[in-house]
Amino acid sequence: MAQHKGLDTPNHPRQRSSRTTSLSRRLLSAFLFTTTITTPFGVHAYTPLSTCSLQHIPSAPPSDFDIHPESNSLLAPILIPRVPGTEGSRLVQNHFVDFFSTQLPDWTLEWQNSTSTTPVTGDQQIPFANLILRRDPPWVKGDAKKEGNVKRLTLAAHYDSLYRPEGFIGAVDSAAPCAVLMAVARGVDSGLTKRWEGAMTRRKEMVDSSGLEEEEEEEDEDIKGVQIVLFDGEEAWERWTSTDSTYGSRALAEAWESSPYEASSTHSNRLESISLLVLLDLLGASNPRIPSYFWDTHGAYGNLAKIEDRLRNLGLLETAPASPFLPDRKKPYNRFTRGYIQDDHVPFMERGVKVLHVIPTPFPPVWHTMMDDGQHLDLPTVRDWAKIMTAFVAEWMDLDGVLAQGSCDVEEKKGSEGGMEKDEL
Repeated sequence: MAQHKGLDTPNHPRQRSSRTTSLSRRLLSAFLFTTTITTPFGVHAYTPLSTCSLQHIPSAPPSDFDIHPESNSLLAPILIPRVPGTEGSRLVQNHFVDFFSTQLPDWTLEWQNSTSTTPVTGDQQIPFANLILRRDPPWVKGDAKKEGNVKRLTLAAHYDSLYRPEGFIGAVDSAAPCAVLMAVARGVDSGLTKRWEGAMTRRKEMVDSSGLEEEEEEEDEDIKGVQIVLFDGEEAWERWTSTDSTYGSRALAEAWESSPYEASSTHSNRLESISLLVLLDLLGASNPRIPSYFWDTHGAYGNLAKIEDRLRNLGLLETAPASPFLPDRKKPYNRFTRGYIQDDHVPFMERGVKVLHVIPTPFPPVWHTMMDDGQHLDLPTVRDWAKIMTAFVAEWMDLDGVLAQGSCDVEEKKGSEGGMEKDEL
């Protein structure tokens, strides 16, 4: 697999570059193992977005992804070195907090902090700070029991950058994915508000007509929320190992596993409340190829791929790649293996969380080089990722019918799929 990424061959391991060594630790012998994989479980039917709703998925304006430092964009403030525990990291944290607190005040903001030594910092305890942004239905917010009944779609990316080489930016790794998630949150926010306001109105009408007290109402059969996790400490400080990497995600997975909800809640802890963890990494280079890595979430991958296909057929994406970003929609069961890429999802996957890993193979050519900066981003690709992911979240959160504003005058080309009931997993 390393050969496909333009790296040294494994025939002479002592001559391999540090990039090859790091990559080999992250790639787990995808073609060397066979396995018996169970079929997907937890199937849940939902309706794809209509053509009209797809047409009205918000487009991130070009200013959102302006790379110039003086711009007030989502992306530019992240395009600085942001090694954990440094001033750059603090500035980026402030950028996230300012954005959500001023533009998206209905999102609950939470920090999860930890410290750890690293192989290159001696006995010094390095701080790692994960930021969690959560949007639950308003009738749930602040109610400890009901918060444990919510099943949350969880979107994630890491915001830290490499310790070495000094001055490393990490635009695809992963400033751009963080900015994409900010755009996604803003893109679905008003739709969530409208959907939940409608649900509360119907709830009140049911209570009024039945004569029941509100607290006597039967619980929703499917309470959905959405949360964004911005991980700190994904990068290795010296070389990638199970202990020198994913500092923040390991701490968060452990914390959430040991944070029980009330006994009467639907879910036992915060890990169990994750319906799907969608991890974005290394996005922002042109012509990405995102494989489907896991059989048990291949249905979710397929839905994401269908969204890309439909948006392209509608002429709503800027790029025109030779092949789709997500080409594995029809990947057969027997092509799935036990191999995967080491990343922030692993501590969650090891605890039973379903994962959709949105990371390209091969990695972008700028990976872990000083060329991974804003100037080497393909901004149309970044904007397309924002639109694709916004549509995916809108579809998952049942926002069809609450997104459209104005007329719907775009028709899908023959072969596009919509209006049919599908399985998300």
